[in-house]
Amino acid sequence: MKYDVVIKNARIPQGDETVITNILVKDERIAGFVTDLEGVAFDNAIDAEGNLTLPGCFDSHTHFMDPGFTHRENFLTGTSSAAAGGLTMIMDMPCCSKPSVRGIDELESKLNGIKDKAVIDYAMWGGVTGEDIRAGKKEIVKAQADYGVCAFKVYMTPSVPTYERVTDPEMLEAFSWVAETGLPVGIHAENYAMCDYFVRKLQAEGRTDGPAWAEARLELAEKAAIQLGISFAEETGARLHIVHMSTGIGAKLVGEAKKKGLSVTSETCPHYLMLNYQEAMTEHMQYAKIAPPLRTKRDNDELWEGLQNGSVDFMATDHAPYEIETEKEGEGLNIWTAFPGIPGVETLVPILVSEGYNKGRLSLSRLVEVLSSSPAKQYGLYPKKGAMHIGSDADFTIIDLEREWIIDQKKTYSMAKYNPLHGIKLKGKPVKTVVRGTLVYDDAIGIVVKEGYGQFVKRQRISKLDKTIKY
Repeated sequence: MKYDVVIKNARIPQGDETVITNILVKDERIAGFVTDLEGVAFDNAIDAEGNLTLPGCFDSHTHFMDPGFTHRENFLTGTSSAAAGGLTMIMDMPCCSKPSVRGIDELESKLNGIKDKAVIDYAMWGGVTGEDIRAGKKEIVKAQADYGVCAFKVYMTPSVPTYERVTDPEMLEAFSWVAETGLPVGIHAENYAMCDYFVRKLQAEGRTDGPAWAEARLELAEKAAIQLGISFAEETGARLHIVHMSTGIGAKLVGEAKKKGLSVTSETCPHYLMLNYQEAMTEHMQYAKIAPPLRTKRDNDELWEGLQNGSVDFMATDHAPYEIETEKEGEGLNIWTAFPGIPGVETLVPILVSEGYNKGRLSLSRLVEVLSSSPAKQYGLYPKKGAMHIGSDADFTIIDLEREWIIDQKKTYSMAKYNPLHGIKLKGKPVKTVVRGTLVYDDAIGIVVKEGYGQFVKRQRISKLDKTIKY
């Protein structure tokens, strides 16, 4: 047999150890592994140069704003930034596009609008809002699930005007609807009334400093929301997923729910591991404004512990950039009125490699789980994605573990030229990104495929993560 591509000199994970091999690719999939290429015929080669080669890394929580808000980001710039960060796959949220995705018509409209832009592969979240619940549109949930979305998103606090939040009883109804599909329901876990009250209180007190935003959106608001979500999951049998979890107490609550046998999972983001609100929001003001907000150094440590013990299942970014001139700065904008969101896809993998694996916080096998296999399993894409098995898509993230560099907010493919992680020194950097056997990004050259190479990937199956908690 003649192979299409060989990934030469790839250092691949074998548990917590690595081996050097050559990966054979045929028809965009992994066809085999050989230590010696003598006698092997192939058309093209990509040299991994002995660098760590992971199953393609996956960010399951992005807001690429396309179509409809492309002054902020679009699928070309967003997926290019992701590729430069070593990601081979993203999963985009249903809310930040026009129209927001809450049915098949809106989903197909979005897919048609982005199909010629992406440079890496992508999956989709489905949507359901309070408005849909009140209208009794239960059929939209099954229709989206049948089409191939991987999960459903609900907001407990306001999002964009076209994607309404749910009240508590509406969320309970949403859980019941989604439970029938077997898919996860992801919640933005903040108690709305609590956040609204304390935002207004601090505004009335005249607070306009950066930390005021975080102090108004209490840790208790996330804790109470997660507790309510767990109760609803227990009542309905729904698979609850806590998106962008910011608190250490949240990780502990998820861990306790797992011990009870409940289907509760969580993700956190690099900024919740790296930054604390007192320092970052004082220095960066609205450029570090997100929801949920940055927390404390204690939360940083406890979320790292959650990644280690399994109460935090995997990583994502909540990549949600905004235009500096009109939405972060500008007349009338301050810490309360500026839009909450930051970019993240270009720094997810480097931060987990540098601050997780290279510093001994995460084993190699756990690194693979939190960046590749666990999100793919959670969302029914494994082993097509997130795996290094024969028959899996030939997606690889090739990382130079020794490369030292500094995050520069201006040097990014994203349209958002701001980042509260700016200036942080890291050790370890993705140097090549391969999607379905094709080199998409080369650190020495840049993006090396035409826009539109990336494909929409439907959910392959329904699968669940293990409820294992390590002590």
